[in-house]
Amino acid sequence: MRAPLPGMKRATAVVHASPAIGAKFTQYTAEFEARGLLPRCETQRFVYVLEGTLQGMKAGDYAWFPAGVEMTAESIARAAVLEKAYQPLAGTAMPGCIQGSESLVVPTPLMGDPDLEVRCLIPADAAFDLAVNTMTFRPGATLPMVEVHVMEHGLLMLEGAGIYRLGDHWYPVTEGDFIWMAPWLPQWFGALGKAPTKYLLYKDWNR
Repeated sequence: MRAPLPGMKRATAVVHASPAIGAKFTQYTAEFEARGLLPRCETQRFVYVLEGTLQGMKAGDYAWFPAGVEMTAESIARAAVLEKAYQPLAGTAMPGCIQGSESLVVPTPLMGDPDLEVRCLIPADAAFDLAVNTMTFRPGATLPMVEVHVMEHGLLMLEGAGIYRLGDHWYPVTEGDFIWMAPWLPQWFGALGKAPTKYLLYKDWNR
């Protein structure tokens, strides 16, 4: 269901995960009219533009902000938004804003597999307490093992389709689907179809 979050103007949100289900973060899709406003946030915020133009960013662009930054849409737009309380690290200063384009991030093959590319959207810097990546699977590519993590995940399907194993259950997934994975949940993914599959993946990190 869609509902505006406090402070939103000419915009609404589809909330996918939040502390109400046990997550330690909030993730939602923000949908904007032209001149729609995403208000200042009391926590850190990561934004990935899905379509339209948001604060000068177009589809595939992303940004990370500490608390206190608002964003305005220049056109009808949609964006994946992740918010969580920042966990400081002794002796390490909180980082400043970052902004980039996924298309300019050099991909890395996962465990040497050229059919599975990872693009890290957050710098490998201990100042950040989160990681956000895109993972792109060529048709038929799979994760090399059933994974179990101490981290929780938020996963938004961006393109294509496949099968996700969560625990002992198997789920068909396609563009627009969202998965929240609690810590220690066995997980595996295989891409299906004739086109590449891509998802946006969050995990808590470095703490």
